[in-house]
Amino acid sequence: MSENSENRQQNNTRRRQRRGGPSAILAPGEKPKNFRKAVKDTLSYMGGYKLAVVFVILISALATIFETLGPKVMGKATTLLAEGAMAKLRGTGGIDFEAVGKVLMLTLALYAIGAFAQWLQAFIMTNITQKIVYRMRRDISEKIGRMPVGYFERTQTGEILSRITNDVDTLGQALSQSISNFIWAIVSMVGIVVVMLTINVTMTLVALLVIPLSAIIMTLLIRISQPFFKAQQDYLGVIDGQVEENFSGHLVIKAFNREEEITKEFDAANEKLYESAWKSQFFSGMMRPLMRIVSNLGYAGVAISGGILCVRGAIGVGDIQAFVQYVKNIGQPIQEIAQIMNQVQSMAAAAERVFEFLDEEEETDAPDNRVATLDTRGEVEFDHVVFGYDPEHPVIKDFSAKIEPGQKVAIVGPTGAGKTTIVKLLMRFYDVDSGMIRIDGSDIRSVTRRSHRDNFAMVLQDTWLFKGSIRANILYGREGATNEEIIAAAKAAKAHHFIRTLPGGYKFVLNEDATNISEGQRQLLTIARAILADKKLLILDEATSSVDTRTEEEIQKAMDTLTRGRTSFIIAHRLSTIRNADLILVMDHGDIVEQGKHEELLAKGGFYADLYNSQFENVS
Repeated sequence: MSENSENRQQNNTRRRQRRGGPSAILAPGEKPKNFRKAVKDTLSYMGGYKLAVVFVILISALATIFETLGPKVMGKATTLLAEGAMAKLRGTGGIDFEAVGKVLMLTLALYAIGAFAQWLQAFIMTNITQKIVYRMRRDISEKIGRMPVGYFERTQTGEILSRITNDVDTLGQALSQSISNFIWAIVSMVGIVVVMLTINVTMTLVALLVIPLSAIIMTLLIRISQPFFKAQQDYLGVIDGQVEENFSGHLVIKAFNREEEITKEFDAANEKLYESAWKSQFFSGMMRPLMRIVSNLGYAGVAISGGILCVRGAIGVGDIQAFVQYVKNIGQPIQEIAQIMNQVQSMAAAAERVFEFLDEEEETDAPDNRVATLDTRGEVEFDHVVFGYDPEHPVIKDFSAKIEPGQKVAIVGPTGAGKTTIVKLLMRFYDVDSGMIRIDGSDIRSVTRRSHRDNFAMVLQDTWLFKGSIRANILYGREGATNEEIIAAAKAAKAHHFIRTLPGGYKFVLNEDATNISEGQRQLLTIARAILADKKLLILDEATSSVDTRTEEEIQKAMDTLTRGRTSFIIAHRLSTIRNADLILVMDHGDIVEQGKHEELLAKGGFYADLYNSQFENVS
């Protein structure tokens, strides 16, 4: 791996670890933040299904009781056969096949009822877990809509997708299997011990000697493997993030011949995922064979002690047969519990990541916030605004400006001057650290975010279109618009002509990334969407940056129509596109250094004039 990519990965890791957020990576060997809390949160999330879970527990207990009684009843048949055979040898009687048949029928009935009860509890538990997974995915989806923009700016998309897919799937599978199996294992173990005690106390004590040893082995293996399970889930998120990022940017990767470095970065993350997954599976896989060895030791002890007691006449042959079967069966719940511990570890690791996401801070409004009116006049005022993504390093230091209703305001300045940040503050993607932003004289923090944003339409430099028809993408601007209104918006955006040339016209289906039309055409569709929205406040962030000069001129004419009567904020690097703005705000390092109209600012010969003239210098 190259030194730059290595440093970049280390910096990203340190940033995640400092934030302690959901994308914080745990190195192999590091313990999860709170194992108990993850399990507790999962059980609490299941609160709505308490009665159903209790019913499952009762059914599972019933099934286990019937299955547990089976070997003891079967032992009576063995005893009847043995006693009958001995009586026949002595000439004092024979085998009572009628009694043996009744015992066998009773045994069959016990196993049949137990099997049906097991099927019923599995059916109910599967429904419960699928409903929980459905609810969890729905809650995550709704949570995404309430999350602040800042979260998505600092978190990889693949990391979020990993929580929705990998972690929720892991959690659902573990819940589906572990709860019913755990109930079966506990009830089965208790039932077997009780029945064994009714047969012979001494042999029961010999058999139970293996349980403390099993518990010690399980505890040690869980402590060793748990950190690797957590690391495995985290690295799955890293891998998903890299895959999503690399597929989205594959054209850029190929253009700069970065395939080899990208492959090395992926291999490095994949190697860590392999190491954590291999270690977690290796240690967890050791549980079952070790439990089997311990169980066999108990089996040997019982066989020896049972033989001695039988010779002494303390128990019958059928009791030994039943007891041996119980000793064999008691190893199954012990092994099942060991396996469940593995599932619980995976579940806890996944649940921790899911609930961390669900517990993330949301965009909130004050309880007394009112709903913004949709008939706003469009007067906007920035009153000594100060803001920084990091409060200790402000990006906007002291921004003040007043925009009258219907004015077209251009915000210009070098890269990093704070132009886009002003728009984010205006949309309340972030709240100011100090100062105030007012619309029609009211602090924008006094209204709900949702109603505040209802007054805006946006066209961004990065186009966003979803998979679907062109008509549906334009209609996204205003639900319920008529076909005539959609076509009128497309004509105003100079998009109608190229749409008609596509197969199906407005019914033409865009693919997932809308790469089946050109970038300029994608921008035209987003402009048509904004025109259809018909809002009083308009934000254009480099809206014409992806189109050719001729199309740009046409769009500028459409923009003049679009912005007429609306308060418009235009962020532009190409200063030739904002010469007719009513007010130009020139920013540098978070401050307004100049403001006025194009001709006025050029006449001053200051910062704007230098910026404007620099775009026409050194052109050969």
